[in-house]
This record gives sequence, C-alpha cells and structure tokens, in this order.
Amino acid sequence: MELFVMSDQTWIDSGKIVVKNVCLLTLGSCLSALSINGILIPNHFPSGGITGLSLLLHYQFTDLPFVLFYLMFNVPLFAVAWKYVGRRFFLYSIIGLTIFSLCVHFIRLPIPLHDKMLDALMAGILSGTGLAIILKSYGSSGGNDILSVILLKRFSIRLGNTSLAVNSLVVLLSYFLSTLDIILYTIVFLYVNAKVLNVVFMGMSQRKVVLIISDHWEKLSERMLKEFRRGLTIIHGEGAYSHRDEKILYAVITLRDLGRVKDIIRDVDPRAFVVVTETLDVMNPRVGNQPHW
Repeated sequence: MELFVMSDQTWIDSGKIVVKNVCLLTLGSCLSALSINGILIPNHFPSGGITGLSLLLHYQFTDLPFVLFYLMFNVPLFAVAWKYVGRRFFLYSIIGLTIFSLCVHFIRLPIPLHDKMLDALMAGILSGTGLAIILKSYGSSGGNDILSVILLKRFSIRLGNTSLAVNSLVVLLSYFLSTLDIILYTIVFLYVNAKVLNVVFMGMSQRKVVLIISDHWEKLSERMLKEFRRGLTIIHGEGAYSHRDEKILYAVITLRDLGRVKDIIRDVDPRAFVVVTETLDVMNPRVGNQPHW
C-alpha cells in the first residue's frame, strides 16, 4: 500500500494558511470585542442575533458574564455548521469562537465618545469591520456568522442582509427591556454594521456586468481581450425600431477594472450605449467571487 507523505513545502504552505487564518480571526475578534466592551455594554445598547440575546441576558443577570451566554447559544449553531457548511469551516470556527471569547473577556478598553449617535456609528464600524475580517478567514466566531454563511452558500443571500434581518428580530424583543431611544440608536448601529460588513467583505472583489452596444464592437472586443485577458461574450441582437442587427458585448469584470473599461469605451466609441449592473454571485474559476468556506 502506497502512503501519501506531505513534502516539507506542503507542510510550510499549510502552516502559512493556518497562521493567516488565525491572524484574521484574532484581528476581527479584537475589533468586535472592542465594540462590545467599549461601546455596547457601557451604553446598554442591545445588539442583534446571538450577540444581542447574550447581551440582553447579561443586562438582566449582571453577575454572569456575556461570554457564558454567548457560548451557550452557539452549541446548536455549531451542530448546523458541521452539517451544512463543512468540516474545515467548523474546525476554524471552533478556533474563532475560542479566540473571540478570550478577546471579549480580556479586551476592555473604553472608547471616550460623549454622544450616543457617535457611539452607535463607531460600534457599527468596529463590529462590521471585525466581522468582515473574521469571515475572510476559513472560519467564523460563531453566532450570526454561521447562519449568514449557510444562507450565502445555499441561497446567495448577502452576509449583511442576513445579519440585518436577524438582528432586527432581536431588537424587537428588546423593546420590552430598553427605552425607545436606546433601541433607535441600536438600529443605527445595526444598519451601519451591515453596510460596513458588505463593503469590507466584498471589497474590490465585487463583480460588475457590463453590456456594450457599439458600431465599433470588433475594436472594443479586441482591446478588452488584450488588456484584461478574460472572457468576453458577443450576443447577437436586433434593434426594435431599426430592425438592424446589433452586436452586444457582455463581460463580467471586477470593480477595480471598471474605470479602465470605461476609458477604453470612451477612447474607441464615445457614443456607445453602455449598461453597468451589480452581480450577487459569480461562479467561475477565473472571475468568480463565490465564498471560500
């Protein structure tokens, strides 16, 4: 029987991957812990999802730490992660949950803001950035992250949208335990958190669809193929009014390439008809932006 033996370089590469993911989990957890202990708990802001439920219980039973409730709620979620996402995600999430719990326990730096609206904005920025960094790893820190990843993989629902929806449900529950102004500040925090999460996580990897109708489609096609070295599709169409045959160029590009594509179009045919639209997911080995979990 022939045994598979990992080479030294394979071990080194695997070690680098583990170190990179642990660093991402640690940095993201630090930012999230700073948001929780530096802003949310001092202001008695509710949050959303598992974090929100844990905070609500912590506010009612102040002698028990927030981390205890957070760990308790995560047990069933990790069972779901094992079944629907994968073992690698599950194992890295165990590491992430451990790191996050330690960060929340030890990082207690006050953030000297004296306006609750600024508190809500800063908490959303810190929390959204931290969560996005965590999800750029192969794991998560538990809580809403697991549900968000499952819905993204199975139904292509954006991470921030899931976070915002689940968080809003918990805020409704907190209506009976907090004042209305605190809840409104919390809604601001959750909205900023969701928006920052989407921006930081997708970043420059966001894909755009470009549709170009031009009489100079051959030259445009040649320039784009040469400069971007990626697929371009020619769609045969017909003008509804003129009944003239048209060639429509269809391309999926990265956000960073969009400006250069526009420059090429202006240079070749300033009168071209161009439509740029958003994409949700793109599945392709070269230009896809499917999640890595």
